[in-house]
Amino acid sequence: MIKKILKGTSITLTPAIDAAVDKVVLALEKFVESDDTSAIAEIEVARTTNHHRSGEIFRAEINFHSRLGSFRAEAEKEDLYVAINAAKDELSESLRSKKTKRIDFIRRSGLKVKNMLRGLPWRKGRK
Repeated sequence: MIKKILKGTSITLTPAIDAAVDKVVLALEKFVESDDTSAIAEIEVARTTNHHRSGEIFRAEINFHSRLGSFRAEAEKEDLYVAINAAKDELSESLRSKKTKRIDFIRRSGLKVKNMLRGLPWRKGRK
């Protein structure tokens, strides 16, 4: 279960924004082990002002902490929900990469142990 912390800067948090953030947290659940109670998703949504751009610019930032480590994703878009989804996609890719590297490391380690056991003297002559 991921603990969600939502913060709004220069923007009023609405139930629609909360629902969009809940979808992000639900998408991140698949990267968290079921017994990991330390998982926290800190999500900040904001309306920013950039003087070189016209119109409203929205920013979504996700800081995610779990046993896998700490991850951060940020996106600035002209639509708040697009920014939230872009940050979610960036964070999901980072988590997927970390999880794949971890699994590959475990598999390589197991293969090395298996090959070492094959070379032990008590295994000579066995097939």
